Amino acid sequence: MSADEKAKAKTEQAKGAAKQAAGRAVDNERLTAEGRAEQLKGDARQAKEKTKDIGNH
Repeated sequence: MSADEKAKAKTEQAKGAAKQAAGRAVDNERLTAEGRAEQLKGDARQAKEKTKDIGNH
């Protein structure tokens, strides 16, 4: 996994988790959903890069 893509994935996951927690704290379903979606985007990016890494070995 390239360092840049790994960093992007981790950032998306962290931002998503924070947004999701904030949404839950203020009982805002939309914010919670946005956070979860952002977290999933980071998860997908990370999985894609791991797949690339496996294919390169």
